[in-house]
This record gives sequence, C-alpha cells and structure tokens, in this order.
Amino acid sequence: MIATEILKIDPQRPDSRSIARAARVIRRGGLVAFPTETVYGLGADALSIKAVKSLFKAKGRPADNPLIVHISSMDDLDRLVVQIPDKARLLMDRFWPGPLTLILKKSEAVPNVTTAGLDTVGIRMPNHPIAKLLIQYANTPVAAPSANISGSPSPTKFEHVFKDLYGKIHMIIDGGSTYYGVESTVVDVTVDPPAVLRPGAIPLEAIRRVVGKVSVNRFGREGELRSHQTPKSPGLKYKHYAPKTKLIVVEGALDKVQSRITELIRVFTKSGLRVGVLAMRGAYAHGIVRRVGNGTFPSIARDLYSGLRDLDNMGLDVIIAEGIRARGLGWTIMDRLRRASGGNIIKVS
Repeated sequence: MIATEILKIDPQRPDSRSIARAARVIRRGGLVAFPTETVYGLGADALSIKAVKSLFKAKGRPADNPLIVHISSMDDLDRLVVQIPDKARLLMDRFWPGPLTLILKKSEAVPNVTTAGLDTVGIRMPNHPIAKLLIQYANTPVAAPSANISGSPSPTKFEHVFKDLYGKIHMIIDGGSTYYGVESTVVDVTVDPPAVLRPGAIPLEAIRRVVGKVSVNRFGREGELRSHQTPKSPGLKYKHYAPKTKLIVVEGALDKVQSRITELIRVFTKSGLRVGVLAMRGAYAHGIVRRVGNGTFPSIARDLYSGLRDLDNMGLDVIIAEGIRARGLGWTIMDRLRRASGGNIIKVS
C-alpha cells in the first residue's frame, strides 16, 4: 500500500507552492490525481515508461487501452508529434485549451506503452487552473486517464478518487467538483475527413462548424472494435463508465420510457429485488430515485457519474436509467449510459 498524500487546492486561487510540490511527484515518476474541467485525471510523466506502467497497474487498466497526453503549451507539441494537419490547427485554435483531444501521428519521443503500441497519440490541452499549472510546473507532458478503477464511472469529485485510488497512488489533489462532468471529445485528425471517435464535452455539431464534414463512431454501429484490435481512443473497446450494479437503459419517447420503467420496477420489486432509477426527466412513485441535473443537457452531464456512483453505493440489485434524445451533448450522455450498461438497452416506441 502506498502512502497517499492529500492536497486541498482552491481552483480559483491555486497555491503555487502546493502545485510545485505535486509537480515534483510527477517528475520523480509518481502518480498524482488532479481535477480537470472534464473529470479528475490520474497524472504520470507521459515520457517515462516506468511511470506509465505504474499508472496502468494502479488503475487496473488494460495495456491495449491508449492514454491521452496532456500539455500546457503549444510548444510541447513539437516533440510529441510529427505532423499537424490544417484541420487540426483549426480545431486547436477554436477549442484549446479545452475539452478536446486530437489524435495525431506521434514522434519517437512518446513511448509505445503510452500509446498502446499505436503510431498515433491523443493530445489535449486542459482548461483548468490546477491542471494547467501542474503540467507547466512538471515540465513534461502528463498522461492522465480518468482517476478511477478502470471501467467504473469516471470521478468528478475528490471523494470519488479517494474511494477508488487511496493507497494506490502518491497524491490526490482535492480541487472541488469538475465543470463538464464528462470526458473530452476525441477527434482523429490523421484521417480526412476527421473522425469523432468518442463524443464528449464538445458536441459533434460544434466540431462540424469548424472543419465541415466528419465521420462518426457511434456505439453499436460503425467503429465497434473486435477483441484483437487496439483502439485509437480510450472508451471504445471495453465496458466503460459502469457501476458494479446491473444497469439497464430504457430509450424512447418520455411517456413510453416512464411506462416501461414503472413496469420494470413493479416486476423487479415483486421478485424481491431492490431497484434504483437514474431519472433525468420523468417522475416515479416507487424505487429509489436519483435525479440527475435540472433538465438541461449540461446539468445532466455534470451530475451523471455522481448519480451512477450514488446508486451503486446503495446495495441495489438493479439500476434503470432513463434515455434522452441523442443530440448535441445528449449524444455524449447516451454514449456513456449505453457503454455503462454493456449494451443492456431496451428501446420502446
């Protein structure tokens, strides 16, 4: 067991001495969990084979699941990639710093362990005061997947990280709740048209407004990976974002969804099962209901993983989640729920 140090840092007024202390841990090959604007990340020196291997071990992450490398300056790109296409520059100009990851051809400086053996690497420049300063002070690109046990709901609060990784990593920075609550959008710019591999905090429509035509990897349709393939982006190959409790997603028109969920609650309860409902729009008289958000997509996204974790901690036998319209940020929300359910989806019409 590792002695995990806790640092509480105000994201509005980050203490430079505390940030420098955390940066030293990364420079020495240690693991530091820190907040970004999307979710909490688990940071390690992206150019250190030993540090990256320890990151995979701490998370229990499969070795064929590539990491996203975080930078604090455009100057960092020169040693990480060999080519920056014009459309990549357009996206950087519009969305960096921010919740956008770009897949680019990697340089020899990036170890194969970081990219799962691929000749490409995902790069992101986060827009969070603590994250930006930490990477800058570390003076090295920082590999930072979500700071959780691999496959579980991503952490959006310090408490989530503490539960998953305390005793397994060297430091956790408590910087409050994250802003978006879902991961970055991942766009492969090594192909033309660019391909949106993972929906995230930046909607598909916003990407199209910048670069025009893009191809899309949608769950359950094009782009699903076979067991022998290595994904270019995290979140594509394995069951992700999932609670331990069985999760069922019900999709369709709101009245039909409410009716089916009410019926499922009745059936499961009659069988002696404890049922939880992840509700976004509807109202339910029975079951343990955890409402996420206030009806808007951004608020639902911000509260999604917390809602899943809260229900997962209640000793339930099954969780039923309402589906919403998969447009804009709703596509990201539904992608996460569908993957979390392992494809256990009921569509009603």
